[in-house]
Amino acid sequence: MIELDKLFQTWSGAAAQEIKQLPISGSNRQYFRLSGHGKSAIGVFNDDTKENNAFVSFAEHFTKAKLNTPKIYLADLENNVYLQEDLGDLSLYKILNQKNESGFDSELEDWYKKSIAQLLKLQIEGSKKFDFGKCYPRDKFDAQSIQWDLNYFKYCFLKLADIKFDEQLLENDFNTLSNHLTNIPANHFMHRDFQSRNLMIDKDDVFIIDFQGGRKGPLQYDLVSLLFQAKANIPFEKRAALLEYYLDQLIDISQDKKIDRNKFKQDYYAIAFVRTMQVLGAYGFRGLFEKKAHFLQSIPFAINNLEWLINNAAIDLKIPTLEKVWSQILAHKQFRNLSYNPKDKLTVTISSFSYRRGIPNDLSGNGGGFVFDCRSIHNPGRYEPYKKLTGRDEPVKEFLQSESKIENYLNPVFAMVDTAVQTYIDRNFQHLMVSFGCTGGQHRSVYSCDSLAKHLSEKFDIEIKINHIEQELKNWING
Repeated sequence: MIELDKLFQTWSGAAAQEIKQLPISGSNRQYFRLSGHGKSAIGVFNDDTKENNAFVSFAEHFTKAKLNTPKIYLADLENNVYLQEDLGDLSLYKILNQKNESGFDSELEDWYKKSIAQLLKLQIEGSKKFDFGKCYPRDKFDAQSIQWDLNYFKYCFLKLADIKFDEQLLENDFNTLSNHLTNIPANHFMHRDFQSRNLMIDKDDVFIIDFQGGRKGPLQYDLVSLLFQAKANIPFEKRAALLEYYLDQLIDISQDKKIDRNKFKQDYYAIAFVRTMQVLGAYGFRGLFEKKAHFLQSIPFAINNLEWLINNAAIDLKIPTLEKVWSQILAHKQFRNLSYNPKDKLTVTISSFSYRRGIPNDLSGNGGGFVFDCRSIHNPGRYEPYKKLTGRDEPVKEFLQSESKIENYLNPVFAMVDTAVQTYIDRNFQHLMVSFGCTGGQHRSVYSCDSLAKHLSEKFDIEIKINHIEQELKNWING
């Protein structure tokens, strides 16, 4: 953070007023938002020097090509840090999650079409005069890259899931599949992980991030990554329509009327098999090995993709051992029945309590959460007109708002809890507990509890549970 702050000072002319670490996802890179004096940038620390060199080089090339990618402001690659353009916090993945209730509607389809437009620019314009020698760890999606993906699937999913197979026969099938894929033309820049989490929405347009693993590859790969992203769970008929849209745009941009749409689709689905296996390897490593629930919960979606491919896009290859492995995966009830619902939301339990009884227990098993002491706020319970009222009664509300200026107390509380809620959502945590305590658990804590619940319900798509502990012990119905 010290090195990033130095970069920020050099770039902006002043030290950062705030440095906030952003959630870590599927990599070991650490991201920070540095802001101050009307400027903001994303600072990155990554101890993989070669990966840093690749990303910075790629970003500078794409900026010159006028692509929608983050600009590099400053880099200190000797210390493994760099500053890049801040594109905000709204990703296509967040929009996708917000649409869970209404489904894949026309608005979401338009966002995917915008993403495809940017993908084509990346693939075609981004490839011009691109130095593929700077790619890391491979300069091309070749047999070695494919074997790495397939072995990731074997060692990090099949073995951890205790799927039975003859290793030599499986390797033979891997070679057959790899040889088939290496015959697909691979002459364009390939992002390698072109999916909704890596597509940011800024100024009503789509911007592409996290392309450090890019290399020369087939056009189909990134389109597969986008449309077969497991947890995105795009309806298969929409995927087919977006594939046709991509082909229409490709033919229009390239002016190549000789593109064989059927051959393109055959290669697209062949790549989809490999991408799906690679994704299962990633979920196996992060979920089965590292025990991260978010990745475990994604496994059923990847298996659904695999099942659809087997039933609708069979490869005309002799890969009997691999097909037996796939059958075992589809029959594996443990993974097909993982308790995950894409509509599951973060649950925030907000309680009011009396310090005379003590801080409430957290029944979710998370060990607690925020506890805010309201006893410093002017207490309406000291005055006779309010003694039989609660923090939900209008006279008490008016007293707290005018006599105690309770909003001055609650505003920083809201800001603190907002940050935690957003982080919990981003990391797919299930529970957060917030408790407000006062002397009797009747006035100040009740008002604060209800105020936070109202604030969060207006800002986030979450489940909120309210517990007014002292009042409910008096048979008060918590409506």
